[in-house]
Amino acid sequence: MRVEVQLLLWALCVGLGATGAPEEEEETRKVSLELNPGSSNSTENLLHIRAVGNGSTIHYVWSTIGAPTVLLIYTDSEHTQLKVNWTKLLSPEPHGAIRVEPANRVRYSTALLFTRIFEYKDINNTANFTGTDRKLFYPPYELSGFTWGSARDSMNSSSLTARLSGVNSTDPNFNNGSVSFQVSAYKGSGRDRSSPQLLHNANCTKMEFVLSGVKPRGNNSRFALEMVTLEKKAGRKKMKSVRSIDDEYTPTIFEVMELVPDTPNTSHALGYFQWKSVAYGTAEGGRANALPCKMYRPRSLNETLRIPSIVYAFYGEDLADGYNIEAYNVSFGIADGDFYDKHGFLGWSALIGYGTPPRDSFSVLVMCIMAVALGAPLVLLIVGSIVVVVMRRKTVTPSYEPVN
Repeated sequence: MRVEVQLLLWALCVGLGATGAPEEEEETRKVSLELNPGSSNSTENLLHIRAVGNGSTIHYVWSTIGAPTVLLIYTDSEHTQLKVNWTKLLSPEPHGAIRVEPANRVRYSTALLFTRIFEYKDINNTANFTGTDRKLFYPPYELSGFTWGSARDSMNSSSLTARLSGVNSTDPNFNNGSVSFQVSAYKGSGRDRSSPQLLHNANCTKMEFVLSGVKPRGNNSRFALEMVTLEKKAGRKKMKSVRSIDDEYTPTIFEVMELVPDTPNTSHALGYFQWKSVAYGTAEGGRANALPCKMYRPRSLNETLRIPSIVYAFYGEDLADGYNIEAYNVSFGIADGDFYDKHGFLGWSALIGYGTPPRDSFSVLVMCIMAVALGAPLVLLIVGSIVVVVMRRKTVTPSYEPVN
């Protein structure tokens, strides 16, 4: 009886997943991907993602001119255009080389720079990045000094993907390895097929940071990535932890981290940076190769940002006068876990977007499990009660016999 009830509930769940209530209309955008707009022969990388729809345009500008950087520029018009002055951009004074026209339609902008990769010797296998003796740190890899290959060969305008891949050309540890940023854009809502299967929408792009084939400089090496964010003086970035359900998409991971502007009295949406607290030790991902990651509190960069980057081309020279600049570190690995040299691979994904970050909800599988676990006992109780009542009625005899 119990098996039949469970199968019935499971069938109902599958039916619910296949023919559930109609969803609300999803927001979609017309998205294009272009490499080096306005230049046909530049060997540099400047990727422009233009997402148009719903009375607005979101411009994402990815570049490896200097430190790998992404600009997010939101405008309240569907007709704004990105303009690049290449002569000025590649000069020692690039200020004003990147702009959006008309400029008065820009409502919000922010930037995220990927500046350094730290490598340290975790001799006690604690994965404690901030608690490690400074003497156990190797000189950091400055990404602004890397040699970056052209994204032209990897760019796919149909799938809206491109890869920015670079090496430290003076370091023999990079003879067979590289650092790359895989960029993806989306026309609508959905979920990635690759781990950790991030939920996305039309207002965001995805970045996958990959460290592959790089020879560690010693035994027991672990890595961390430094990022720098920029927000107007009226506000600053804050880290936010969102507890997530554990379902079939990312088993054992209960936390989603977000870096969002802490700007009071703001009536419009702002940008965000979102990721699940996990990286992977192989390209295939999966639970067996999961590497929990940790984000650390920011440190303020009060002085003017000195790292070469396209932020100067868009924001100008005196960034510190009008913006809060902060650095964050995210480290990869868990105490008593495997070190980088086991697979020679590290992959970590995150979303950069505008508006409300995507939120996971209970999946069909989880709802089915809950229905079976909670519904089956109730159904059995009801069916059992009915059976008992029917059986009692059949066994009760009359209290007297009629006289013939």
